[in-house]
Amino acid sequence: MSTEFSSEGFDLDAVGKGEDVVLELNGKATPEVVQQHEPTEASDSFKQRGNEFFKSGNYLDAQTAYTEAIGACPGNHTGAELLAMKQKFEDDEITKRRAKAFERKNIGEKDSDSENSPQPMPTFSPPDHPHPGKLSTYHCNRAACLLYLGKYNEVIDDCTIALMLNPNYVKAFLRRMAAHEKIDEVDNALKDAQEAYRIDPTNNLVRGHVDRLKKINDERMEKLKEETMGKLKDLGNSILGNFGMSMDNFKAEKDPNTGSYSIKFEQ
Repeated sequence: MSTEFSSEGFDLDAVGKGEDVVLELNGKATPEVVQQHEPTEASDSFKQRGNEFFKSGNYLDAQTAYTEAIGACPGNHTGAELLAMKQKFEDDEITKRRAKAFERKNIGEKDSDSENSPQPMPTFSPPDHPHPGKLSTYHCNRAACLLYLGKYNEVIDDCTIALMLNPNYVKAFLRRMAAHEKIDEVDNALKDAQEAYRIDPTNNLVRGHVDRLKKINDERMEKLKEETMGKLKDLGNSILGNFGMSMDNFKAEKDPNTGSYSIKFEQ
């Protein structure tokens, strides 16, 4: 005895689009329900594992889990590729500026005041990513682990990637700020704190970081000015000594309003 499938009563149009079809012996079409998965389900699972490791203080395994989350996140470009694109964009911009300045110098063209002043670097705009919020979180979470592990340059890279994907990510600014401060880049740390405060001006913790870093940076700049003036004085004495004078004949007075110095000659 043989069994035949009949097409009688089989209405393909009655089946929803995208549904798999199972033919029963009576010839009727029955949609087979296919479970849909979120594109970032796997990467989110790794992130959750990383969160558990992090909460328990296991920062090395947490770093590994967040790295797996980054690798599992769907997208055309990885964070490392975005960082390389940004670096190339900035290198190309510097090369163009140098070439432009060299060309003007060769033809004897004088720069205007605006061209003589430092121009801000154009902002790199990364290509679109299908899951920018997810990927930025994975990188920022890994940065938190790296901060505890003392890998400060890697913290800066991860936070920079996170900020390319999510420019208003306050946590990324603060973690990068902490890394900059750890490697004695107080000026960059201050810039990150100021950006975080611009985004979240009601955050007292961020305001505290701005005030603290500004004080440290001002003290460093003042110390640098004093050291520079000391070196200039030594150089001046070595030259003026040939004429029976010294830098003691010149008095430097600081303008309290501008912080600049004026020099007065005294017999």
